[in-house]
Amino acid sequence: MGGGHSHVGVLRYFAMHPLPGVRITLICTDAHTPYSGMLPGYVAGHYTYDEVHIDLCRLCAATGARFIQAEVTGLNRDARTVQLRGRPDVDYDLVSINTGSTPQMQVVGAAAHAVPVKPITGFQQRWLALLARVEQHPGSLTIALVGGGAGGVELCLAMQYRLRAMLQAAGRDAEALQFHLFTSEELLPTHNSGVRTRFARVLAQRGVHVHQHTPIAEVQAGRLRTAQGSWFAADEVLWVTQAGGGTWLQDTGLALDPRHCIRLHDTLQSISDPRVFAAGDVAAMENFALEKAGVFAVRMGMPLARNLQRAVQGLPLQPYRPQRRWLALISTGDKYAVASRGAIGFAGAWVWRWKDWIDRRFMQRFSVQGADGLAGMPALAAAAPPAPLQLSAEESQQAQAAVAMRCGGCGAKVGASVLSRALQSLWVAPNPDVLLGLDSPDDAAVVRVPPGKALVHSVDFFRAFVDDPFVFGQIAANHALGDLFAMGAQPHTATAIATVPPGVDRQVEATLRQMMAGAVQVLNAAGCTLIGGHSGEGAELALGFAVNGLVDMDAHGQMTGVLRKGGMQPGDVLLLTKPMGTGALFAAHGRAAATGRWVQAALASMVQSNQAAAHTLRAHGATACTDLTGFGLVGHTVEMARPSGMQVVLDMNALPLLDGARDCVQQGLLSSLHSANARQQHAVQNASEAMAHAHWPLLVDPQTAGGLLASVPAAQAAACMAALHAQGYTAACAIGRVQALPAGEASVRVAF
Repeated sequence: MGGGHSHVGVLRYFAMHPLPGVRITLICTDAHTPYSGMLPGYVAGHYTYDEVHIDLCRLCAATGARFIQAEVTGLNRDARTVQLRGRPDVDYDLVSINTGSTPQMQVVGAAAHAVPVKPITGFQQRWLALLARVEQHPGSLTIALVGGGAGGVELCLAMQYRLRAMLQAAGRDAEALQFHLFTSEELLPTHNSGVRTRFARVLAQRGVHVHQHTPIAEVQAGRLRTAQGSWFAADEVLWVTQAGGGTWLQDTGLALDPRHCIRLHDTLQSISDPRVFAAGDVAAMENFALEKAGVFAVRMGMPLARNLQRAVQGLPLQPYRPQRRWLALISTGDKYAVASRGAIGFAGAWVWRWKDWIDRRFMQRFSVQGADGLAGMPALAAAAPPAPLQLSAEESQQAQAAVAMRCGGCGAKVGASVLSRALQSLWVAPNPDVLLGLDSPDDAAVVRVPPGKALVHSVDFFRAFVDDPFVFGQIAANHALGDLFAMGAQPHTATAIATVPPGVDRQVEATLRQMMAGAVQVLNAAGCTLIGGHSGEGAELALGFAVNGLVDMDAHGQMTGVLRKGGMQPGDVLLLTKPMGTGALFAAHGRAAATGRWVQAALASMVQSNQAAAHTLRAHGATACTDLTGFGLVGHTVEMARPSGMQVVLDMNALPLLDGARDCVQQGLLSSLHSANARQQHAVQNASEAMAHAHWPLLVDPQTAGGLLASVPAAQAAACMAALHAQGYTAACAIGRVQALPAGEASVRVAF
């Protein structure tokens, strides 16, 4: 739990020393985690975002770990599950917590009117918002920082350097920017007097007003009050005081210290639960009083990884002995730094360069070089065969059976008890038309077709391309429903078919439960009732649905309100509701070559339902519609143009693309279906010209849970796009036009 400095070290260690049969799952709210040592340099403008962030999604892809982007809300130690917001609990055998710290903002008004620096995983958004406010603030500006430790001082100087440079570049008076630093103790209380004197001098030279022994008692909008009763005006207040564990930890029953950090044995194991480990700022060792410094989180990574491996093998754990003194390199904002270690202190521009070299070397250890994998992995991958895992007798039998010869036919079904337990927690939306369904299971479901309705049937099935079974379930259901939405049908019922790799029953059950929970969430939201299905064993996780929808019939038994692929009219505008590029992006992700933010943005697009878009397109007179899926834009456009007897002119420069899609195709990272889709070139009138364009691969890129592709009368196109944008389809745009098919020409032409 958490993508802190210790856990990235654990991921690397497990990749270098793998234990067959052990799955690592990393749960974090963000796909990119900042390295605290470089964060002040990022604030000062010396580093880019990517230079100071570890890409957790990509690191997990390279190391074989499962990545789940979610917020942890609790820990059920009796059930051995991690509780997450908005999705099912995740099972564990062992759990390690490296979630960092959260601000202890008990001061009156601080939570409402101050910007917390921690947790640093969310600092990027808070910092960008602050930059925008400063940029838009007219006249003089006063910024107050509360906290006089190394973090507060370093951040103060970095912010001042960056903001003054920004104001000067805008032609504004940098001297109108004032900084106040408040500390309840002396400045830098854990460092020697020489270091404190150096920083006091630097702060004075930079014009920072330092208020030592001045605790803050209250924060209001535009001002703050000290414990001595003095009020100070402040346009912005940043909170950099000592932080502690998250509030959710208080309900876990774990032994915590007064700051709600987890109390640990020397083995980094909770004193109250041997299955729980912790490291970094959220850890409180019983026998060592450690400062909340990144150096300890980094150093804990290796002993934590070793003890996690020893724990799953039932071996004795080894104690971690933290160093008594450590080197702190504290920057002053302007590529100058001060070194502090015990009674020693020295400074200079060369110290900053030294710090920069150390920081970049650390980041390089977790840099994934695409198909080349994790830096250093080939040289370190060799390892001795691991000891057997610690399993119960029943689990050992199940594990042995999972790797033995597996039966086919009905012998390949998932066991009844596993299936029953996996499905019992699902809430399926009730439907009065379902006469026999999951609430009263039988050999088959029985469904009534309402009077005046006709059934629309479709089926989709594919193997998993993302390691999070809950998200995969959401996407699989959303993809299957796309055909119904495209035809203007109201989803009604669905049956599922799932393939799950064999393994220990508890893990098979957990995977099936997660996947089906994600799917049922999407089906319920669409008004589609799951009425049954089938599950079986297979080499890879896979999921599909046979979905049924309803359309109206008139008194003569004719369908009404059904949208077909054919029906385009000359002059229509071709709209696409969601961006493209999922095929290339997940081809890259499979090679650990796509950044985490690209992958997460693509997943967010794929879980977005097309239901509201379908209603909007119909309301604006759509003449033809389909969902953009496996055959790519060219293939699906041809499917619309041919039955319409029209030609579609696609605007290559208007295509909405997912972030990173262009980069992936430029690197030759293409879907395995790309070559088959590219054979559609014969349906493109100016194929040779189109294929020479850099974006051609994206025209034939297979999409999963893509948007709706629809032709709309030109007079309605602008209003339709505005309505789509208002509904959250922010990438919706016009990508082409429909015209009469010239004699002897192909169905598609590409414009540049």
